[in-house]
Amino acid sequence: MSRSEAHAAAHANRQNTSRWSRWKMPLTVLFFLALIVLFTMLARRIEWNEVFDTLADFKVRTLIIASGLTLLSFLVYACFDLIGRTYIRQDLTWKQILPVGIISYAFNLNLSAWVGGIAMRYRLYSRLGVSKGNIAKILGLSLATNWFGYMVIAGAVFSSGLVQMPPGWKLNSDALQGVGVLLLVVSAGYLAACRFSKRREWAIRGVEINLPSLRMAVLQLALGALNWSLMAAVIFTLLPSKLEYPLVLGVLLISAIAGVITHIPAGLGVLEAVFVALLQHEASRGSLVAGLLAYRAIYFILPLLITLVMYLVVEAKAKALRIEKKPRD
Repeated sequence: MSRSEAHAAAHANRQNTSRWSRWKMPLTVLFFLALIVLFTMLARRIEWNEVFDTLADFKVRTLIIASGLTLLSFLVYACFDLIGRTYIRQDLTWKQILPVGIISYAFNLNLSAWVGGIAMRYRLYSRLGVSKGNIAKILGLSLATNWFGYMVIAGAVFSSGLVQMPPGWKLNSDALQGVGVLLLVVSAGYLAACRFSKRREWAIRGVEINLPSLRMAVLQLALGALNWSLMAAVIFTLLPSKLEYPLVLGVLLISAIAGVITHIPAGLGVLEAVFVALLQHEASRGSLVAGLLAYRAIYFILPLLITLVMYLVVEAKAKALRIEKKPRD
C-alpha cells in the first residue's frame, strides 16, 4: 500500500469513528429509554404481594446454596488474575492475587468497570509493585477471559436452540442460533490465532500486547465459561424449580448484552426486564422478580459489603507499611 493510500485509509477510518461517536450516545439513550418504558410496563403488571411472599418463603438451605455458588464464582473470577500473573511473569503469590481479583469483581459488578475493573486494579496492583504496563496487561487478559468465555458458552447455548425467543421479537430463534454459531467461530478463531499466529506481539497505545499460548487461551475460555455458568446457577437456585437450567443460562447471557449496551452499573433493571420478558410464559412475574431480587442481594450487595471491609484492611496494611518505612528523626 502506498503512502497516499495509507493516508486515505486512515482518514476514512477516522471519519467512520467520528460518525459512530456521533450516533453512539443517541442510540444508547434511545435503548435506555425503551428499556425504562418496558420495565415500567412490566412492573405495573407484577403482583408485588407475590414478590414479597416469595421472598419470605425462601428456605435457608436455598440461600446457603446460592451463597456457596456465589463464593465459587468470585473465586473463579479471581483466577482470571492468576492467569494474568503467569502472563506478565511477575513473582506474586496467589494470596496477593486473589484478594485483588475478588475486590475488583465486586466493585466492578456494582459500580461499573471503570471503578472496579480498572481503577481498583490499578490502585491495588500498584501497591504490590506491579508496573502500569503490566497492570494494563492483566486487565486486558481478564477482559478477554471473561468475554471469550462468554462467547463459548453463549455460542453453545444459542446455537443449540435451547432458548426460544417469544413470538413477535425482532430477533427470532433462528437468528439467535445464527448468532450462536458466529460466537463459536470467533472463539475458534481466537484459539487458532494463539496456536498458529507467527506474530505474537502488538503495541496498542503504548501498551505491549502478547498473544498467549494455546494452553493459556484454552484455560481462559474454560474459566470464563465456568464463571458465567456459575452466575446462572445462582439465579437458577433462586427462581421457580420448574424452570430448566439451560433456559435460565440462555436468558442471563442475553441480558448481559443488554447490560453492556446500556452501561448501567450492575445492569440495574436490565436483568429484571429481560428475564420477565422472556420467562413470563414459563413462571409468574412475581416469582421471577423475587428470585432476581434475592440474586442481587446475594451476588451483588453482600459481596460488595464484604469486599469493602477487605479493601479497608488492605489500605490499612499499606498505610502501616508506609509508616514503618518512614525514616525516624
